[in-house]
Amino acid sequence: MAPSIRFEQASPDFRPEVLDMLQDDVDTMKEAHTGFVNEIKAKPPKLHYVPNTRGLVSTAGGEYLPVLVISLRMLRRTGSELPVEAFLANDDEYENYICDVVLPSLNARCVVLSHILDAVPKIMDIQKYQFKLFAMMFSSFEEILFLDADAFPLHQPEILFMNEPFKSKKMVTWPDFWATTVSSYYYEIASQPMPSNTIRQSSESGEVLLSKKTHAETLLLSVYYNFWGPNYYYPLLSQGAAGEGDKETFVSAALNLGESYYQVSEPICAIGHGTEGGLAGSAMVQFDPIEDYALTQKGQWRVHGSDAPAPRAFFIHANFPKFNPATVFDKQTVNPAFADDGSYTRAWTIPDEVIGKFSTDVEKHFWKEILWTGCELENKFSSWKDRKGICEGVKKYWNAIYVDKTSPMT
Repeated sequence: MAPSIRFEQASPDFRPEVLDMLQDDVDTMKEAHTGFVNEIKAKPPKLHYVPNTRGLVSTAGGEYLPVLVISLRMLRRTGSELPVEAFLANDDEYENYICDVVLPSLNARCVVLSHILDAVPKIMDIQKYQFKLFAMMFSSFEEILFLDADAFPLHQPEILFMNEPFKSKKMVTWPDFWATTVSSYYYEIASQPMPSNTIRQSSESGEVLLSKKTHAETLLLSVYYNFWGPNYYYPLLSQGAAGEGDKETFVSAALNLGESYYQVSEPICAIGHGTEGGLAGSAMVQFDPIEDYALTQKGQWRVHGSDAPAPRAFFIHANFPKFNPATVFDKQTVNPAFADDGSYTRAWTIPDEVIGKFSTDVEKHFWKEILWTGCELENKFSSWKDRKGICEGVKKYWNAIYVDKTSPMT
């Protein structure tokens, strides 16, 4: 288990080596990797997409479907008209009312991944945490913004497609908190020189921008890394550090193939509220790549000490716990709606230097959409079938925080 050390606190020579591989296994994987890369370069499969289209792609299903509806309503609050494709694992996750009524009203549609995957003989089962890459590969859009079901933009995401860095790089990723912990075995298997550890932070894959037209090979190699991810490439690319999974596969693939990308340099920021134990962080903020790129082009890297003003916040990834109206008030490791004494509190009050710069009361809008979803769709989601009092629970919280003017956090 590699240690999870924050990027800005890691020394330049921080390079954990906690994997042990037999040379025969390294050679076998190297041969397979080389064969795959040569194949996609010599005879690249033609990816499916409708030319000159842009859209948002996500994966949902089960308990993530209510969370996705809330995120889509937050997306539409920005004025965005981007179409959305929500990928579900199989027919069991297809919920008629949500997929046929609610999502189309938000210019979104459900796509059942098993209908695509079952068209070829099954070699192995794809698990949910591998779905992201398959959703991106099979989406109908030429240019895609992938967002996790629990992530939403604060501004119209259309502008990201029309400006630098996406305009020239055609792939944009966002950072995680941690320094990279890629094993040296990966570089041997991928026939790549080991890069400097100071170049970039590890990646957080709740948000990815990518052009399937220009970066088909990167996407295909990322799919390869995810197909063989759980037992092979996830451990190679993270060595058990925080968040191990698909997150490192995008940049690793682009670097291997020499395809362009831009990773936002402004560090990710945890937001939450204060408790006796410190920050009860329940969401992460990612920043505007357009403003970040403008700074780094001038050599102003805030992560390396520049005192330039920070880019504006662009995405919120409300990841822990999920702000599902049916479960958000359950006692959990982090309780975003409750103070230490058990009274209601606003979830996101610190750090003020980030939240204070939001152009609107984002949290209030977010809870308004949680309230709408919990009340208007209380009896509509399969995962809520045995839950009682969902609307009543959110209403009680809403009235205490946003209607009762005596609340100290109003």
